[in-house]
Amino acid sequence: MAAEQLTNMGYSVDLYDAMPTLGRKFLLAGIGGLNITHSEPFDAFCSRYAERQPQLQPLLARFGAEELRAWCAELGVETFVGTSGRVFPKEMKAAPLLRAWLARLKRNGLRVHPRHRWMGWDPHGQLMFETPQDTVIVPYTAVILALGGGSWKKLGSDGAWVKLLTDRHIPLAPLKPANCGFLCAWSEHLSSRFAGSPLKSVTLSFTALNGKTETRMGEMIITERGVEGSVIYAFAARLRDTLSAHGSATFHLDLLPNHSHAQLEAALHKKPANKTLGNFLKSHWKLDGVKAALLFETLDKTHWQNIPLLAATLKAIPITVTATTPIDEAISTAGGVPFEALDENLMLRHLPGVFCAGEMLDWEAPTGGYLLTACFASGREVGEGVIRWLVR
Repeated sequence: MAAEQLTNMGYSVDLYDAMPTLGRKFLLAGIGGLNITHSEPFDAFCSRYAERQPQLQPLLARFGAEELRAWCAELGVETFVGTSGRVFPKEMKAAPLLRAWLARLKRNGLRVHPRHRWMGWDPHGQLMFETPQDTVIVPYTAVILALGGGSWKKLGSDGAWVKLLTDRHIPLAPLKPANCGFLCAWSEHLSSRFAGSPLKSVTLSFTALNGKTETRMGEMIITERGVEGSVIYAFAARLRDTLSAHGSATFHLDLLPNHSHAQLEAALHKKPANKTLGNFLKSHWKLDGVKAALLFETLDKTHWQNIPLLAATLKAIPITVTATTPIDEAISTAGGVPFEALDENLMLRHLPGVFCAGEMLDWEAPTGGYLLTACFASGREVGEGVIRWLVR
């Protein structure tokens, strides 16, 4: 995205990538349909970036969801809004968009150098790249680092740049998993019988460190080790921060969010004596499988006759998480280069001519199109920032 701004203005641009081909993590994002952005109102959209909203909102005001959709259309890729408000290409694939984009960039003069792994600077301040053949030294007028976070190493974003910038005395926030799964102490029965089972139409409630409680309906998956899925990712940052502060974090699941506590109590009182609780839950609310397993894992059989407690548990299954899944398994990472280390052009204050963009900056957002949109916006912004700096 940065190269696009520069080539459009006639600048000579070289793009170096450690991988054999470009956009591998972008293509991975397209496996599930390429949720490229979100259609919600601008203010709500910007709020998803939490404490980094002040830094990202101006970038999104210049290149947000509508501008991104128009940009896709320019490349011949039409988009549509799904039922959840998320925006996808009509073909539900990333490859056609990436192919059209790279073809246009190359027509504009972009030179691409695959299998060039950046190794930092040589003693003369020039860039060093390791290739399969040898080490390449490259001088530069301006360089943009868009090196990703620290997850999915096999796709190129291995976080190796952290040491290279730390050695140059650039202050960095530690990389942490974002949009990640969490570990739980499941029983052997639950982990062996229900690993991979989706929990649909549940409501998750969690009280963060600031004392604010948020409730959100969505879907999640029980894994062999714990939990993951879209509604978990929405709370991932707060769960992670609570884990860091207290060593564990507990959220509550409402298994029957469309029924009130009073309605559940009334129905449970009418359960026939000759019908097991499991069969009643299945026949009356279609609550079986993993949902029933969670209930029975939480509430001991001796309490099944306690109707108020049973109804309360159905409305608030406590699930305690004890750790995040490994950072390399996370969809994205938090931490990185703080905005405070950058000037208005996204140039490092301590390294003139060196600019940063994308996921390597210190921000995070939930899944839903917010990650890609902010990456696009920061790429566009840094490209224009380089132009302003070169002109000056």
